[in-house]
Amino acid sequence: MVDPALAAESLTSGQSPLTDRERDVLSVARDGGTVADLAKSLHLSEGTIRNHLSAAIGKTGARTRAEAVKVAEDSGWL
Repeated sequence: MVDPALAAESLTSGQSPLTDRERDVLSVARDGGTVADLAKSLHLSEGTIRNHLSAAIGKTGARTRAEAVKVAEDSGWL
């Protein structure tokens, strides 16, 4: 059984433009923290985190990382 509202929403939100790593970075960024905090949590360099955040912000059309997280959550990508 599939909830009709959930099915309709999944059809309208479309496929996620985010890569798996961009989703990982945005998921960790939900709780805030600095780029250094995110890098430590994901075992990546700070430059890599900045690159993934920048790409995710661009792909979501957001202006900030917090806004990118919200857009991704609202679209069902996180």
